Amino acid sequence: MDSLDLAVLRRAVEWLVAGRRVALVTVVATWGSAPRPVGAVLALADDGQFSGSVSGGCVEDDLAARRRARFPTTCKTVKYGVTAEEARRFGLPCGGTLHLLVEPLAGVEALRPALAALERGELLARRVRLADGAVNFHPTTPNAVPTFDSEALTQIFGPRWRLLLIGAGQISAYLAAMAQTLDYRVLVCDPRAEYVREWTASGAELLPGMPDDVVRTIAPDRHTAIVALTHDPRLDDMALMEALKTDAFYVGALGSATTTARRRERLVQLEVTPEELRRLRGPVGLPIGSRTPPEIAISVLAELTALRHGVVLARVQPQADGDSLAVVLREAVTATGTTNDGVAKTKTA
Repeated sequence: MDSLDLAVLRRAVEWLVAGRRVALVTVVATWGSAPRPVGAVLALADDGQFSGSVSGGCVEDDLAARRRARFPTTCKTVKYGVTAEEARRFGLPCGGTLHLLVEPLAGVEALRPALAALERGELLARRVRLADGAVNFHPTTPNAVPTFDSEALTQIFGPRWRLLLIGAGQISAYLAAMAQTLDYRVLVCDPRAEYVREWTASGAELLPGMPDDVVRTIAPDRHTAIVALTHDPRLDDMALMEALKTDAFYVGALGSATTTARRRERLVQLEVTPEELRRLRGPVGLPIGSRTPPEIAISVLAELTALRHGVVLARVQPQADGDSLAVVLREAVTATGTTNDGVAKTKTA
């Protein structure tokens, strides 16, 4: 599966190659509640056809109608939801306002480097000068954020998060495919040759070596999640022992409540400190009753998404109950507002 940005840029380049006029529409700022975050993009062709999303649908329809009537020749900003009446008209949340930049594209070279970076799984910044539409590209880091001022827009394209999967089984295959749509660069480690031979998920990078060595090699940071999925303590425990020492924002392992309790006992014997052990999430995923590999993948990605957005997920230790899902979600109610610079602020209810 492709990320949304990749699908949008591919379609825009296809239209440009076919000789159509295309504009790239980018969310550059929001106030109050907004359906799409700063940096979200939409490609808009001269006949009103579009790919991507900047709202729930009504804003896209209005943009398409405007472009059919008069296609832009210079970079322009557009605001939606300035008044309560307009917010209702365009289906925006109460008090929500979108500030968009509509950028007519001069040709495929205005997008090709960003598209190539996305296809390679690399990070790239794209800067557009508003006065004349000039575009340049430069490498960037996972901590970079989109910026917009009176002179230029800087967009960030590429996977800003990493997901290391220990194990190349069925759950990993579903996780790898789904995670790539959520802006993750997916890494997979499994020293078992029989599993690697059967690995078919595209877009994920298979890393050779033992799990503990791989964890040390990739140097996990605050944009990294690590999930152990082999059910083999000799592999999972090695990865977790190293992962819990890093800055990874998420470290978890698959297994029942009983398996999780035993794993914790083994990690203590491996001299994992109590503070490090408190970071371990297990069983992984939100408690949505998941049983099948794709359902488990959804529950894991839901938990990662919540943590990425600052939602508080506190856990309590449940009683062991065989293989049933024993994660208890005790507190996950937040109120999130977005400032006009696109920085999310989360308050615990």
